[in-house]
Amino acid sequence: MMTDSSAKDTPVTPARVSTASMVGTIMEWYDFFLYGFTAALVFGQLFFPSYSAVAGTLASFGTLAVGFIARPLGGVIFGHFGDRIGRKTMLITTLTLMGGATFAIGLLPTYSSIGIWSPILLTLCRFLQGIALGGEWGGAVLMAVEYSPPDRRGFYGSIVQMGATIGLSAATAVLFAASYLLSKETFLAWGWRIPFLLSIVMLVSGLYIRMKVTETPAFRKVQAAGKIVKFPVVEVFQKHPGAVMYTAFIYLGAITVPFYTVWVFLTYYATSVLKLDRSMILLGVFLINVALTLLIVGAGALSDRIGRKKMFATGFLFLAAIAFPMFTIANLGTVAWIWLSMLLMAAPLWVMWGVLPAYFTEIFPEQLRYTGISLGSQIATIVGGLVPLFATAVLPLYGTWPISVLIVAMEVLGIGGLIALDRRQSRANGATAGANAA
Repeated sequence: MMTDSSAKDTPVTPARVSTASMVGTIMEWYDFFLYGFTAALVFGQLFFPSYSAVAGTLASFGTLAVGFIARPLGGVIFGHFGDRIGRKTMLITTLTLMGGATFAIGLLPTYSSIGIWSPILLTLCRFLQGIALGGEWGGAVLMAVEYSPPDRRGFYGSIVQMGATIGLSAATAVLFAASYLLSKETFLAWGWRIPFLLSIVMLVSGLYIRMKVTETPAFRKVQAAGKIVKFPVVEVFQKHPGAVMYTAFIYLGAITVPFYTVWVFLTYYATSVLKLDRSMILLGVFLINVALTLLIVGAGALSDRIGRKKMFATGFLFLAAIAFPMFTIANLGTVAWIWLSMLLMAAPLWVMWGVLPAYFTEIFPEQLRYTGISLGSQIATIVGGLVPLFATAVLPLYGTWPISVLIVAMEVLGIGGLIALDRRQSRANGATAGANAA
C-alpha cells in the first residue's frame, strides 16, 4: 500500500489536490481518446486489412467498444479497494496500468507482421485501458471533491474534469502534427505510433505528482470511525440500486452518447463519408476543446450558485434539440460546418461534465462513494462505447436519422434519471428531518 510520507512537507489545499488529480487524469484521457481517434483513422487498415473498408472500421470500433465493456469491471475492482484501503493508492495503480497499456499499443506489430495475433493483442491492450479508466475517474473526482468545502464542490470537482478536454486536445494535437507533417503512407507505416509512445512521458510526470498527495479527509474519517465496508459493491447494490441506475441514465445522456457521437463517429463521418481533409478535422477537434476547457470550470462554479439539477436539465434539453440539426449542418459538406456541428454538441456536453463530480459524490455515503459513482458512470459506458459501432453500421442503410433518434432517446432517459434522483433525495431528506424532529 502506498504511504503518504512523500507528501508530509507539502501543504495540502483543495486547489493543490484538484490540480494533482487533473494532471494524472490528463494522461488517462489522452490515452483513452487517442485510441478512439486512431481507431477511426487507421486501425481498420492496419489490424483488420482482410475486411472491406467499412467492415474494417466496424471491427476497429469493435475493439474500441471492448474498452467500454471493461470499464464497469474496473469500476468494481478499484471502487472496492478505493472504499477499503483508500483513494490515493488506486489512483497510482490506475495511472500505471493505463500508461503501460498505451505504450504497449505503440509497439504492437500489425496484421501484416504477425497475423491474427495483432488484433488480439490490440484488443487486450484496449481491455486494460478500460479497466484502468473505469477505476480512475471515480477516485480522481473524489480526491478533489472530498477535499473541498461544501459550497465549492462544484468548482474544485470541475478542475479535475478539465483533464478530459486537455487530454483530448493533446491527443488530437499530436495526431494532427503527425498527420500533417508526414505523408499518408509514412503515417500509416509508423507515424501513428508516436502519440502512443509519447504517453510514457506523461506517465512518469503524473506518477510523480500523485505520489505527493495525501489521502482524503473523508476517507480518513471513515477509517477512524471504523465504517469501512467489507464488500462495498454488494452493499451499494443492496442499499442504493436506484442511485446506481439513475446515475447511469444521467451519464448516458450527458456524456457517453453525445461524446462518442461527436468526437469519434463525426470524425469518421467527416473524413470517410464526406471526404474532408483529415488534418483540418483534427485541428477543429483540438481548437474546439481548447476553447471549451474553461467552460467546464465555469459550469462547476455556476452549479455551486444555482444548483446542479438546473444545469443538467438545460443540457439535456439542448442536446435533444440539436440532435437532428447537427447532421443537417454537417451535411453542408465543408470543414467550417463540421466544426460548427461539433461545437453545438460539445458545449452542453462539457457543461454537464463539469457538474458531474459534485453531483454524483453527494448522492452516495462516504464509505461507498468510490464504488457507487464508479458503477453508475462506468455501466453507462457500455452503451456509450457501442455508439460508433451502431452509427457506422446503420449509416449505409438508413443515413444519420437513427443516430439522432438515439441521442434524443438518451437525453429523455437522462432527464428521467435526474427527476428520479431528485425525488429520491427529497424522500431521504424528509426522512432525516423526521428523525431529527422525533
